Amino acid sequence: MSAAAPSPQSIATLYNDHHGWLQGWLRRKLGDASQAADLAHDTYVRLLQSRRSAAIGEQPRAFLTHIAKGLLVDHWRRQEVERAYLDTIALLPEPLAPSPETRLMVLETLLRIDAMLRSLPEQTREIFLMAQLDELTYQQIAERQQLSLATIKRHMRKGFLACLAAA
Repeated sequence: MSAAAPSPQSIATLYNDHHGWLQGWLRRKLGDASQAADLAHDTYVRLLQSRRSAAIGEQPRAFLTHIAKGLLVDHWRRQEVERAYLDTIALLPEPLAPSPETRLMVLETLLRIDAMLRSLPEQTREIFLMAQLDELTYQQIAERQQLSLATIKRHMRKGFLACLAAA
């Protein structure tokens, strides 16, 4: 049996009582008031979408912090992917540099790929990347990982299914 979603009244009370504190906590973590405001807002949106109202319990700040930390990690991962992409295209000669629209489309695709890869179990992700990036054969991966060929194929199948789901 799953817990009911938090009521709008309980969220409103939580917001009134703790929003300023949460935004200040995020501002200290991020060093940017605007980003802190966005993530504080996203924290309450995530809470509204949550079915874990019982987890709020007696320590609402701990629960809000838990949600906000997950959003911070996502935020920093997005920044890392974006920085790597922008660093890479900065090396391109001016005529080959993508347009701002193309950059945005590529960045959104990279973020979806990153999220898909993070969703895979570690061993599946490692095997999938060995095949895709290192261009190793399944047999070579099986030997390196000391796994059977059938196991490698199962991991690859999971990776390809994750790619299809992300597309």
